[in-house]
Amino acid sequence: MKHVVSISDLSKKQILSILKRAKELVPVAKGKKKSKSLDGKILATCFFEPSTRTRLSFETAMQRLGGTCIGFADPSATSHLKGETLVDGIRMVAGYADAVLLRHPQEGSARLASENSEVPLINGGDGAGQHPTQTLLDLFTINEEMGKMEGLNVGMLGDLRYGRTVHSLSHALAKFNNKLSFISPDSLSMPSYVTDDLSCDWSSHNSIEDVLNDLDILYVTRIQKERFPDLEEYKKVASAYIIDSDLLKNAKSSMRILHPLPRVTEISTDVDDTKHAAYFRQAFNGVPVRMALLEQLIGGKK
Repeated sequence: MKHVVSISDLSKKQILSILKRAKELVPVAKGKKKSKSLDGKILATCFFEPSTRTRLSFETAMQRLGGTCIGFADPSATSHLKGETLVDGIRMVAGYADAVLLRHPQEGSARLASENSEVPLINGGDGAGQHPTQTLLDLFTINEEMGKMEGLNVGMLGDLRYGRTVHSLSHALAKFNNKLSFISPDSLSMPSYVTDDLSCDWSSHNSIEDVLNDLDILYVTRIQKERFPDLEEYKKVASAYIIDSDLLKNAKSSMRILHPLPRVTEISTDVDDTKHAAYFRQAFNGVPVRMALLEQLIGGKK
């Protein structure tokens, strides 16, 4: 493992190894145990696009393992504003750290950056492209909630066209022989370049009611206003789906709802206290999973 740009960069064996180590690291992630496995290591976090969970969970992961972070969350305060290219910036930052975490609004930017980084580069989200570390924590959450991550019926709802989280997750779930149901307006359907590569059963739907009764996992995504080139098109689909407690009366009692967050209106707050809600536990799981990934990328004592 040199770089992690796409979930496809990881084999099934590597994914399982990361998830196994993440399970062992949960007490460290919660501060109940201590570790110095990344003592002396530095992670550079380069965020050209807003982030809360990805940035903070990676910073927490490094600090829980004895490492430190440098970086920026506002590109306007960097030489990017002076016209410095992404390639030049990454070459420079790679000389300061043991690994680089990059979030950028342009799809393909992480792959370009990885080709110019002498240290491991992690894709923290590249536009509508990929978000592989989100996928790892999603898989970890599914396994924790369901006791397995194979042979499940998983529904993905919302913005499937621009949603990098569902693009990555679809490829990963296909590795584990799951059935996928894609639920979206026609204008936001899963791109063919994703579905053409899936080696599992999948189907497309406009209505959540078509498949809700059969789902083990419902993965809800926000309609991403910032990805729409036309505001009027966004307004047409902004409230296409709202998951509330009344709707969930028709779901399996064991069904769990995941969401990469932030949410807007797509999940009502009355869902938060139901047995179905797993999205806040999912957000925490980013810490042990990213701890495990960092250990494997930049080494250190366990």
